[in-house]
This record gives sequence, C-alpha cells and structure tokens, in this order.
Amino acid sequence: KILRTFKPQALSNILWAFVKVDTKNSRLFQETGGVISGMDLDSFKPQDFANILWSFAKASEADSKLFQALGNHIVMRSLNDFWPQDVSNIVWAYAAAGVSHPELFKKIGDHIAVLDSLGSFKPQDFSNTAWAFATTGVSHPE
Repeated sequence: KILRTFKPQALSNILWAFVKVDTKNSRLFQETGGVISGMDLDSFKPQDFANILWSFAKASEADSKLFQALGNHIVMRSLNDFWPQDVSNIVWAYAAAGVSHPELFKKIGDHIAVLDSLGSFKPQDFSNTAWAFATTGVSHPE
C-alpha cells in the first residue's frame, strides 16, 4: 500500500534499481504495475515511461495490460519532450518483452522521420531502435 504514495519517478527508480542489482522480485513488479495502472499518466515524464517499461522488460516481468496502457498514453502525447534514449528504451522494451503495439511504433517512427537532425541520437539509441523495429517486424516507409 505504501507504493501508492510514491511519485512516478520514485516508482521508476525503484524498478530500475532492482533490475540493475539483478534482484528478482515478481511481487514488487506486479504490485507496482497495478499502482501505475491506477495513476494519472499525465504526471509521468518521458524518462519515467522509458525506465518503467525497460525495467519490466529487462526483469522478464512484462505485463501486457500495463504495456498497452502506457503505450496508448504515449501515442496520445507529443513526443517532442522525449529524448532519443527515452524513445529507444521504450521501443526496445516492447520488442524485448514481445508485446505488440503497432500504433506506438508508428508514432515513434513518424516522430523520428520528421526530426530536423538526428545528431542527438547516440549510436546506441539508433542501434536499439533499429533492433526493436526489426525484432517486432514493424517497418516505417521513411
């Protein structure tokens, strides 16, 4: 019940930390996923989405309902405040978790295609994004 008192960044940091120290805790992921599903997703920053999704995928704890809810919310948002690493980690998480969300991949592909410069993308961002699109079998015309 204490998880309900945490802000989005705190929840994402907790999940990220458990993955980084390679500590398995399915109950934590299940309960945190339930809390996140009931929160106002407008209060989440792009990095919160990226870290949460990455953590669930990396821990092999992907919850398809949570992934769908977060993906649906991201699709409705502008991606202008998402850093390349956020975008990369998000699509990587969906691909690694085996969760399909074609609308999200289309939105992210459209966003990348219209950027004036790709200079802000690091090689790892490109690599992870390309891997995610290839792994999911999603293509973009540009």
